[in-house]
Amino acid sequence: MIQTFRSIAVALLATAAVMIVLPEGARAQDAADMFVRLNRLEGQVRELSGQVEQLQHQNRQLMQTLQRFQEDVEFRFQEGGGAGRSGATTPRTQPAPAPAPQRRGDAFDPTAAPAAPGAPRNLGEAPVNTANSATGGVAIIGDDPAPGAGTPLDINSLAREAMAASAPTARSGPSIAATGSANPAQDYETAVALLRQRQYDAAEMGLRQFLQSHPRDRLVPDATFFLGETYYQRKRYNEAAEQYLKLATDYPSAGRAPEGLLKLGQALNAIGAREQACATFAEVTRKYPQAPGAVRQATERERARC
Repeated sequence: MIQTFRSIAVALLATAAVMIVLPEGARAQDAADMFVRLNRLEGQVRELSGQVEQLQHQNRQLMQTLQRFQEDVEFRFQEGGGAGRSGATTPRTQPAPAPAPQRRGDAFDPTAAPAAPGAPRNLGEAPVNTANSATGGVAIIGDDPAPGAGTPLDINSLAREAMAASAPTARSGPSIAATGSANPAQDYETAVALLRQRQYDAAEMGLRQFLQSHPRDRLVPDATFFLGETYYQRKRYNEAAEQYLKLATDYPSAGRAPEGLLKLGQALNAIGAREQACATFAEVTRKYPQAPGAVRQATERERARC
């Protein structure tokens, strides 16, 4: 800025010197040129003055920002328990503890009676039956939390809890109209043949159509098992487990019931419900001690992995 004013002064002095030595006509021309130059110089001076004011304003803003930043840092340091510039610390105000909720005198407290009916329990844990003594010592489904201890196990609720935890909304196939033929055995054999040929989608459609067309046929348990197989082979383990569970609960005396219970445990294991799967394998041994040798051997192999 000072250098600019110096340049302007030098220019004025040079112009005055030239006007002294020049003739009168040249002086008039030079006076006009000097007037134009002076106007330009004044404009430049005004522009430079505006820039100086703008820079001063920005400088003040930066100083204010820096001061606020320093005050904020000092406040945070004091808030955290450190000493500020003044050497004093600002104690942090602790929020007042929330008042404990009032409990009714007749309300059920599960922590006081964890074995009472209705108390919460972990997934797959069988509820304790407090009424066992009132029934004359007769075992009731689900009264022993340790599977394989010689008491019945509620496979239905155990498996459904595991399936709900792994896939709350399991897929289901489209609705099939009951348009089977008048020969149930032929419909069944056709669908099973498709399964053996690994045409799982077609086999599923055929078996579901058979089950809807002939719901009371003697082959329904086997068809239910093989419908589960069509899902299992396609890694649709939740839907497979549903069919195996239906076989185990609705047709426990069917010839394929032991194998269906074994496959139920394998499907549960595939969806990550290992604890429920191990309980199911133990139930195969307890419930079907006379199961076919292949089923018993496969069950023992699965139990060894638990």
